[in-house]
Amino acid sequence: MVVEKNAPLQPWNTFGIAARAQTLVRVRSVSDLQAVLADGELAPAPKFVLGGGSNIILTGDVKPLVLKMEIKGLRLVEETPKAWIVEAGAGEVWHDAVAWTLAHGFPGLENLALIPGTVGASPVQNIGAYGVELQDRFESLDAVDLATGQPFSLDAAQCGFGYRDSVFKHAPSESLDGSGLPRGMGLAGRAVITHVRFRLPKPWKPVLGYLDLERRRAEAGVEHPSAQQIFDWICDIRRAKLPDPAVVGNAGSFFKNPTVSPDQCADIIAREPKIVHYPMPDGSIKLAAGWLIDACGWKGKSIGKAGVYEKQALVLVNRGRGGDSVTGGEVMTLAKAIQTSVYERFGIRLEPEPVVV
Repeated sequence: MVVEKNAPLQPWNTFGIAARAQTLVRVRSVSDLQAVLADGELAPAPKFVLGGGSNIILTGDVKPLVLKMEIKGLRLVEETPKAWIVEAGAGEVWHDAVAWTLAHGFPGLENLALIPGTVGASPVQNIGAYGVELQDRFESLDAVDLATGQPFSLDAAQCGFGYRDSVFKHAPSESLDGSGLPRGMGLAGRAVITHVRFRLPKPWKPVLGYLDLERRRAEAGVEHPSAQQIFDWICDIRRAKLPDPAVVGNAGSFFKNPTVSPDQCADIIAREPKIVHYPMPDGSIKLAAGWLIDACGWKGKSIGKAGVYEKQALVLVNRGRGGDSVTGGEVMTLAKAIQTSVYERFGIRLEPEPVVV
């Protein structure tokens, strides 16, 4: 267990916002977590779990104890006639884990290539891209209850996955079950994920259908692409659209794509025939938040050092540099201005994806 005082957080959030943690603990094993929870000074402190910092906006210094998750490890747990079960430590970089599965002959995560962040954060957000969500490839996870130190495991049903949602984003119930866990299973601030297992189905089937992917397939003249080809195409597509956080600070897609009823969608199409929309299995219609923001004229605009990326209006970026970085307040001022514009024009409320700290 490594404990750091007054630790800078600018290197540990992809937006590059300057902030500090009063106390930061580097967690590299489950035993490190248990040591924190057994420590008379550290155990009572409120806690904030930090993975890759790709989905947070820091609006000031962080007073809670920061648990920086650095648990590593990638392995094949089990192979059955129907699936490969692969396990990854919560501190593994997500994209590296996806690349590892393909390199070892376990396809299924290729559509989720280049999503920023760590493996441990992936179930919290139920990450998704190009027709695949984490819940589609999820087997189970291990976590530790921060109140009791008790380890536990959850399957997909217990995680309560939804669109960019899970039990880890909801407050816990006050009542406890026989195991000491909250009955309501809301685990925000209550649990920290240590390992995640994925079920990668056999036989592998490509997930295509998105326009960008179909264009790539047509350009390549490939009727039946391999998982590696899909991985490479998605990496190219994302790099062309999204800024590299190492070069331009950002938190990826800043707003969730809103869903509306077919009637609502028809009403919007009557006014905006070019709106980008996708029918969902439950009958609702998903609208492209980036298109809505672009239609309101925000692409390339800035408020202070917070800007809207020129190539993709769904991404907010840090236009500051080093010690003159954007502040979390500037980012949220820009975000709220965008929300107001979209609501006034389309009657739709955009919901931010990142956690505001």
